[in-house]
Amino acid sequence: MVVAYDDHAGFGELEADGTRYWFHCTALVDGSRHADPGQRVGFRVVPGHQGRWEAAEVG
Repeated sequence: MVVAYDDHAGFGELEADGTRYWFHCTALVDGSRHADPGQRVGFRVVPGHQGRWEAAEVG
């Protein structure tokens, strides 16, 4: 589920099983560049920048 999204900056956070994952708007599979907090989405977890996990293929 999307817990936060900043339209201006183009990034947000997802939460699954109590863990939060950062994502960039380019990870949104529908190309919309927008996500609504509270929206349920599927995603894949991948290694990201600075040694932390990120969400990919968000949709």
